[in-house]
Amino acid sequence: MKKILINEEPWQTRIAIIDNGKLQNIYFWSHAGTQLERCFLKGKITKVLPGIQTAFVDIGQEKSGFLHISEIDRELAINRMNDTLDQVESTNKKERRGRHSLDIGKILKEGETILVQVSKEPVNEKGAKLTTCYTLPGRFIVLMPNIPRIGTSKKIEKLEERARLKSLVLKNLPEGMGAIIRTCSEGRKEQEIKQDVKFLLETWNDIKAQEEKAESPAKIYQDISLPFQVIRDHLDEDVESVIIDNKEQQKEIAKYVKRIAPEYSAKIKTYTGKTALFDYYKIDGQIREALNTKVELKSGGSIVIEATEAMSVVDVNTGRFIGKTNLEDTILKTNLEAAQEVVRQLKIRNIGGLIVIDFIDMATSTNRQKLFRFFEKTLKEQDKFQSVVLRISEFGLVQMTRKRSGKTLNKQLTDECSNCRGTGMTPAVHTESYKVLHKIKEELESGKPAASITLKLSPKIFDYISRTEYHTLFNFEKTHNCKIILQSEKSLDINSFKIEKK
Repeated sequence: MKKILINEEPWQTRIAIIDNGKLQNIYFWSHAGTQLERCFLKGKITKVLPGIQTAFVDIGQEKSGFLHISEIDRELAINRMNDTLDQVESTNKKERRGRHSLDIGKILKEGETILVQVSKEPVNEKGAKLTTCYTLPGRFIVLMPNIPRIGTSKKIEKLEERARLKSLVLKNLPEGMGAIIRTCSEGRKEQEIKQDVKFLLETWNDIKAQEEKAESPAKIYQDISLPFQVIRDHLDEDVESVIIDNKEQQKEIAKYVKRIAPEYSAKIKTYTGKTALFDYYKIDGQIREALNTKVELKSGGSIVIEATEAMSVVDVNTGRFIGKTNLEDTILKTNLEAAQEVVRQLKIRNIGGLIVIDFIDMATSTNRQKLFRFFEKTLKEQDKFQSVVLRISEFGLVQMTRKRSGKTLNKQLTDECSNCRGTGMTPAVHTESYKVLHKIKEELESGKPAASITLKLSPKIFDYISRTEYHTLFNFEKTHNCKIILQSEKSLDINSFKIEKK
């Protein structure tokens, strides 16, 4: 059974979801920082670039947000392109879906204000990704106030139930609005769905009222804080208990659950143990493991996870597992175990975007199909984020996409190495030593004579030059009649050195 663990500290809230003791999801919320994702903001358009079909919007942050034409809802686009409406409507369906006929330069103008929602947090040098295809998540549905379309979770498989829920939502939604029906709505009564729709409609009306009064740039609406989001999105019949180590927070969450899901009120508990909550459930160790590139499998195999600029790559290895019957048996069992672990790691590490998984090649198409169906089923059952998986190629590769949401675990918990600049490699000692020798040679041949040169070096470079290249220094001293002194400085990195001439 699953448990939701909430660790509350004055500086940070951490939330872990575990299943039979194994970490499945981890969330962090800094009390000092601000969360932009899902926020509604009134911004001012600062630049429109038709060449890349993108507008930049001042939303009161250090970097302007960017709004691509694919993130502008069609009704807004068409209403603002009255002069080209006939052309837009005459294009074929494929062109309409791709928005080939739309021109952002005719939809948005520099200096005007616009209501936007943040769909993706700022990353590195990029500003926040913005959208006008608004969404408001509730317990049973996600309201789409300006997109008149009803979508239903693929995890609701019964056709009768899908039809019933769609009918209920349509019945309670105003014309011109749409919704996505969430998995947890399955089997719910009309009154529960109606109440959720009513709450979201009130929230949307409040957002529109705030927009009219606000001066741009301004934050109009922010989603509920992270602990309540996790409760809203994950609390269901599969969760055994929600354990919180802060009494005040437990009372607030219990009050919230009583309002949105009173049937689960008894699951909200306070942790009173002497050992820290995350230590008791061994969460910190599992977080550290999730930062490693290599993940060991019980069978003896392993998976290696690497992130590149364009995608994330997962490599599956057999390791020491040799199987009980033959090589094909070994490979299939390792691949099946790896598939389940890959799903878990994608959730923990919050990996999204394009993902390529290099499973071990299998000889039979039957086994490849078995692996594909198992992987797809595991994703569907265990991962709440939307994903699209392509069938295994003849090279044993699986290509998939997974919805991005917020920063990856690595981005949240680590900084780029000052030595390797994120490459995972540092210059070899001999390479850096040769750079130092080359610099000395340049100084000596610069035409500015010196009686002595003092070199301050990192300990490793000092050892290498003094032991391996001492004869080079002797030659420099003899040729240029200059004394060369080496000093070891612990404070210097391997790629740093100082030269002092006298």
